[in-house]
Amino acid sequence: MSQATRQALDIPTFPYFTEEHGMLRETVKQFSEREIAPYAEEWDEAGIFPRELFKKAGDLGLFGIRTDPRWGGNGLDWWATAAYLEGLSYANNGGVVMALMVQSDMTLPVLEELGTDEQRELFLKPAVAGDFIAALGVSEPGGGSDVANLKTRAVVDGEDFVISGQKLWITNGTRSDFILLAVRTGEEGYKGISFVVFPTSTPGFSIGKKLKKVGNLSSDTAELFFDNCRIPRRYLLGELNKGFYYVMQNFQGERLVAALGAVYKMERAIEYAVAYGKERKAFGQPIGSFQVWRHKFAEHLASVEAAKWLCYRALDLINRGEPAVKEITMAKLFCCDLDQKVMYDCMQIMGGFAYTTEYPIGRAWRDARLNTIGGGASEIMKEIIAKQCKL
Repeated sequence: MSQATRQALDIPTFPYFTEEHGMLRETVKQFSEREIAPYAEEWDEAGIFPRELFKKAGDLGLFGIRTDPRWGGNGLDWWATAAYLEGLSYANNGGVVMALMVQSDMTLPVLEELGTDEQRELFLKPAVAGDFIAALGVSEPGGGSDVANLKTRAVVDGEDFVISGQKLWITNGTRSDFILLAVRTGEEGYKGISFVVFPTSTPGFSIGKKLKKVGNLSSDTAELFFDNCRIPRRYLLGELNKGFYYVMQNFQGERLVAALGAVYKMERAIEYAVAYGKERKAFGQPIGSFQVWRHKFAEHLASVEAAKWLCYRALDLINRGEPAVKEITMAKLFCCDLDQKVMYDCMQIMGGFAYTTEYPIGRAWRDARLNTIGGGASEIMKEIIAKQCKL
C-alpha cells in the first residue's frame, strides 16, 4: 500500500492494520458521523435510540466482523474489530456504542463458538443481520462480578428447562429478542452454572423496569424477571454446568473491547479539548497555549499511546489464540482508570461549557464513569493481575 493511500485512510503505521482494516474503519467512522453523532443529544434525552439503527449496522456487517460467512459474517480478525471500535469513537454517544458492542462483541461471538447449528440458524444469523437484538444476562441484584454465586435457576423437566429468577443491569434488556442467560443448573458455586439461549417471547418473562442511569443514557438497561419460564433443553449453550468457564472466557473479549474503546474515546476527547484550547482566548491568549495545559495534554498523549500499545499487545495474543488473561486484564485496568483522568482534564479546560450536555465532552466525561465498574470493576482487575503474577 502506498503512503498516500495509508494517509488518506488514516491507517495507523502498524503492521497488522491492512488496507482492508482501514476501509472498515472509515466505513464505521462515516456511519457514526452520519447515523449517530447528529442525534446523540436527542437520543440521550429520549433515553433510547431507534431500533432501526441495529438493522443499519447489520446491513454494514458490523455485527459479524469475526463471524463465519456461513452465518452471515465477514470472517475477519481481531484487528478488524479494533478498526470497528475506532470508527465507533466518532459517534459522540456512549450509550449507543455500548448497545452495539453488546451485540457485536459480548453475545454473538459466544453464540457462534458454543451454539449448535440450529441455534446459530435461529438466533445468530438474524442477529448478525440486525433483525434480532441480543442481550447478555449474567448480573443479578446480589452481585455483578460475583458470577459464581448467581441465583437464577433452571430446573430440568423432561425435554425443557424451567427458569425462575431475576437479572439486573442488562443492556438491551427492554427490547432484546433473545438473551444469553447464565443460570444455575447444579450445585452451589461455580461448578453449577450453565449458559442457555433464552427467547424473550417465552411466557413468564417480564421486564421489571428500565433503569435510570448516570450516563450512557440512550442505551436501555433493564431489570428482568423469569417466572417458571419454559425453554427447550436443546437451547443449552455448550456443556451442562460449564457456564462459569464460558462466562469467564467471554469476559476476556468484553474487557479487551472496553479497553480499546476507552483508548479511542480518549483520543477523540483530547482532539476536541485541544481544538477548543486553540480557539478560546482568555487573559490575552488562547488558553491552550498556557504551559499548564500544553504539559497536561502532552502527558495524556503519552499515556494514551502507552495504553494503546498495551491493548495491541493483548490483541495480538488473543488474535493468535494465545493465553492473554494477564495482558487483557492489565489493559482493562490501565485504560479505564486512565479514561477517568483524561476525561476530567478535557472537561476542565472547557470550563462551564463542558458542564452542559450540549457539548460532546460533558457527555463523554459522564459516560466514561462506567468503564471502571462494568465488565469487571478495577478492584477485580487488580486481584486477577495479582493472581496471574503470583503476588
